[in-house]
Amino acid sequence: MSAVAHDTRRHPARVLLYVAMAVIVVVSLFPFFWMVVTSLKPDPDIFTKTPQFLPTDPILDRYTALFQGAVPRQFLNSLIVAGATTVITGLIALLAGYALARFKIPLRRHLLIVILSIQMLPQTVLVIPLFVVLRNTDLLGTYQGLIISHLALTVGLATYMLRSFYLDIPVEIEESAMVDGATRMQAVRLVVFPLVWPGLAASSIYGFITSWNELMFSATYMQQSSRETLPVALQQYFSSYYSDWGGVMAASVIFTIPVVIFFLLVQKRLTQGMVAGAVKG
Repeated sequence: MSAVAHDTRRHPARVLLYVAMAVIVVVSLFPFFWMVVTSLKPDPDIFTKTPQFLPTDPILDRYTALFQGAVPRQFLNSLIVAGATTVITGLIALLAGYALARFKIPLRRHLLIVILSIQMLPQTVLVIPLFVVLRNTDLLGTYQGLIISHLALTVGLATYMLRSFYLDIPVEIEESAMVDGATRMQAVRLVVFPLVWPGLAASSIYGFITSWNELMFSATYMQQSSRETLPVALQQYFSSYYSDWGGVMAASVIFTIPVVIFFLLVQKRLTQGMVAGAVKG
């Protein structure tokens, strides 16, 4: 009888929890829902005084025009640049973060301050210096040059993030592996790296989203239309006299899908890393 009463007392709390979860999900997904709905509306339905939550006469002409135009090439360009930036950022941050966390490097504290200070610089400050560097190295207008410029935005913070994760891993774990006969590299590869997966996943998400959404470097350095990325393409829907909101929403749907897919894939790895760290720690 007491167990039934206990469940009855817990029931309202569960109801409130589910209601709160439902509200959070609705609020989080509503912008994407509205973006999809707007992309399917004819122009007269977009500019109505009373919002229409469902299109009365949905159209797919905008998506057809996107795939018949330059968007597939721009999508591939963004995918190449963002993917390479994410991989390189992860590799550099994985090694640099470990070095800053474990080794007694001279002026280490000052180096960390410099890394964070660079992250606080406005992006506009880096445009001209990077332009000169890329021009002098014949990398202007190339994927390699754009990837290098994106690394200037991602590597610093990703390194600092991974350093924090390394500091949370006890040094005794590595020392135990080395006592058992493993070299330092084996101990790091077999023991430490599996525990730092959450940090690598978080830094990968940051690097991919930063590179995928970046506009200023892409618009400045990629001077050929065949090398343009999706953020640059989105600007073409705006002019001084008219804004094609339907086209913007359709392109934004295509623009958002890879970010969602990447996050879902990395989130699985992030969860696995957290569980492994909890068990092994």
